[in-house]
This record gives sequence, structure tokens and C-alpha cells, in this order.
Amino acid sequence: MKESIDSTKIPRHIAIIMDGNGRWAQKKGAMRVFGHKHALAAVRDTIEAADDLGVKIVTLYAFSTENWSRPADEVSALMEIMINSFISELPRMVKNNVRLTAIGDIKSLPESMQRNLRNTVETTKNNTGVRVNLALSYSGRWELEQAVKNIAKKVVDGQMTLEEINQEAIASHLNTDDMPDPELLIRTSGELRISNFLLWQMAYTELYFTDVLWPDFRKEHLEAAILDYQKRERRFGKTGTQIKS
Repeated sequence: MKESIDSTKIPRHIAIIMDGNGRWAQKKGAMRVFGHKHALAAVRDTIEAADDLGVKIVTLYAFSTENWSRPADEVSALMEIMINSFISELPRMVKNNVRLTAIGDIKSLPESMQRNLRNTVETTKNNTGVRVNLALSYSGRWELEQAVKNIAKKVVDGQMTLEEINQEAIASHLNTDDMPDPELLIRTSGELRISNFLLWQMAYTELYFTDVLWPDFRKEHLEAAILDYQKRERRFGKTGTQIKS
């Protein structure tokens, strides 16, 4: 499938809603946490495939602010899995030149998780390969709320005027201010919604939905999504004739 992909039209930034871990586990007669544990293989394969294809940034929706309302034992297990993955995957990230960053309300995470996350981010900060951006304790509405508060404070403090508030100013106050908007969103498990993810950034993102449950997602599924993306005409409000000319 890779040979069919146009290497000149690779999306720079791909966002992924990794959905279906619980249902994958339930289909196997196991607890939901079993699916979360087996999701790491999909993450590894996807990152390696993205890097090989020339994708610059992959943002993974790892834990939303709404996920805090899940059963306490599942949330605790998820935190433990992520903490362990920061430790176990660090040598692989260093070897493969992967850079890790994170967005979201990081201060709301357990201290041990924050500590291991900071260590991984610091250790990989100079890596020049694919950037893996984790959305942790994140939601699009939370992010916009924080941006509005920060802008309002600057106006009150006289650091900014109302006339200076525009789309560029708002974007510069978002967690993603140092990266381009995603060109492609992939959501697994057959659900057809964006679930409060990168609401501002996805104004013109191409959406791709697949029935594959996240633990089963592999290189060939990423390639299929990119092939589908390359068949689309991205017009940004213009006509097809204007784009072609």
C-alpha cells in the first residue's frame, strides 16, 4: 500500500482519537484495562509508520478531561499504564529519534506521572524525528477557556488591546501554538464524532473514520487513511476551479 502513497502530499500533522480499547477487551472476555494495556503496540506501529512516511507530528488523544469521570479503578490503571510506558518506551524513542511533547491540563495528573512525563520530554527535546504530541487531561473547550482567560487578563493588565484580539492572537494562546493545525484526523472504532478534541485547530481538518478498534490499528491502517486523504480536494472555502488554477 505504501507504494501507492504520494510522498509529496503527506500530511504534516495527523491527529488520532485512539478509541475502542474497552470494546476490544470485552470482545475477548476481558476487563477494559486489558485493552488499554494492548494499545501500546498500536501506538508503536503507528509512530514508526508515520515517521517512515515523513509525517512531522502525530497528536494522540490519550486522556480527555471527560475521562476523569470514568470508574476510579480504570482511571488509576490508565495512569499506571502511561507512567510505565514513559519509562519503558524512552530507550526506543531515543534510539528512533522520536520527540515527545504534551498538551492539556498537565498539573491535574498524578505527580509521579508528571515527573516521568517531564523526564521523557526533556530527554527527547533535541530529537529531530517524528514529534509525538500526547493530549493528556485535555479537551478543546478547556483549551479555549484557558486561552480566553489569558487574553482577558492581558487586556485588563494593559498588555493587549481589544483591537489586537484576532484569530492569530487566539491561536497563539492555545496549547498547539508551536505546531501547524492537523490536516488529517483519524478516529478508530467506528464512532463518528470528534469528542471535544482540537476544536479550534480542526476547522479545516479532513476527517477519517474506521471501524478498526485501536489495539488492532497498524501500519496498513495508517497508510489507508493517508491514501484516502490524498484523494480529497482541500478547498478551504474556495471553489475547485480556484484551487486547480
